[in-house]
This record gives sequence, C-alpha cells and structure tokens, in this order.
Amino acid sequence: MSSAMPALRAVLLDLDGTLLDTVPDLHAAANLMLGDLGRPPLAVDDIRSYVGRGIPNLVKRILAGGREAADDPSPPPANALASFRHHYAQVNGRQSTLFPGVREGLEAFRALGLPMGVITNKAEAFTLPLLQHMGLTPFFAVIVSGDLLPRPKPDPMPLLWASGRLGVSPTTVLMIGDSVHDWHAGRAAGCRVFLVPYGYNEGRDVRDLPCDGIVSSLLEAAQRVTGYP
Repeated sequence: MSSAMPALRAVLLDLDGTLLDTVPDLHAAANLMLGDLGRPPLAVDDIRSYVGRGIPNLVKRILAGGREAADDPSPPPANALASFRHHYAQVNGRQSTLFPGVREGLEAFRALGLPMGVITNKAEAFTLPLLQHMGLTPFFAVIVSGDLLPRPKPDPMPLLWASGRLGVSPTTVLMIGDSVHDWHAGRAAGCRVFLVPYGYNEGRDVRDLPCDGIVSSLLEAAQRVTGYP
C-alpha cells in the first residue's frame, strides 16, 4: 500500500454525484412537483446545482429558484415536499446512471479487502431501493442515509457512526465524495478525503478544497490507494 495511505482499513463513499448521476430522476420529480403546484418547469442544470443537502433543502431551492434557500432553517411547504417525495418514489433509479469507473473502483476496493459504506443525505426510503436497483447493495457493509441519525453531513456524525459499525478508527478511513459537505464531514471525523470533480457540489469546483486528492474516478482512487498505475 502506498506510503501516503498507511493503515487504511475502510472506504466510505457519497452517493449522489459520486457513485451515481441521479440528477435526471431528481429533475423529473422536481418538474412533476412544479406541475402539481401550477408552476413552470426548471432546466436540468438548475437541479444539478441544487443537489447536496437532502430532499427538503432541494425542494426549498427549487421553489425559491436558488441555492441560498438552503440557509433558511424553516421546512419547505408540506404539500410541495409530499408531492416531490411521491413523484421521486415513482422515478427513482429510472434514469440514474453509474459514473465511469464506479463499478471497477468498487470491485478494486473489494479485492483489496477494504470494507465499504455509503454516506448520503438522501432519505433511506429512496437510498435503499436506488442502490438495489443499480446492483450496488452487495458492495456495502454499512449504509447511512440522511434520516438515520440526528445530524447528516456536513456533520461528522454519519462517518463516525459508520466507522464504528465497521470496527475501524475514522483515522484509518478514506472518504470519497464530490462536495464541500463531504470534505467538511471527512475532515471533522478525522478521515482522509478524496474528491471527484465530476459531481454536483452546488456549482463550485472541488479542486479549490485542500483535500488529500482529486481523483477522476473511483478506479483511480483505488489505484492511488494501492500505489500502482
């Protein structure tokens, strides 16, 4: 194993924007919700910049037309949230796709004997069916959805909890994500953090963050861990 990654014992991964491109399904649910509310549809690029803090915040951003709405602590209107959840349950996984190198990277980490987990702010009701539909569930020893614990990412609680379930110290864990929230959570938990540049990150560039590495794919992440090209 590479000297830059001593004593690595487990890998935790973000879901939306890291493993899967889920924006097409989120976009479909958003526009169905907006139709229920008698409002015009949004472009897919708008949705892409709003993803990252869970469905209630996504709904607030959709209704407000901007990312800043997530800073408002009030919940979204109940009818809008219920509409989005209803439609998303119907379309969840229909158009989602694996990012390049994801399955190969997961297989490479598994071949290294590293247990893996998913840390997502997506609710469990959508996370588990999505992973099952995409054939990814067997890769993961632990799955932490956004509503499993009192505090989701960027709080470190989900990473600390998952590390405990895997029986490893967070200092021996590699967190791989696509956003500042993954970076904050990983750093606060004491994990090493790799970031992928192809995800969502609310329209910002993760290459500006002082993480342990920017990797073009999960396969590259696994190759960097082993120290071999």
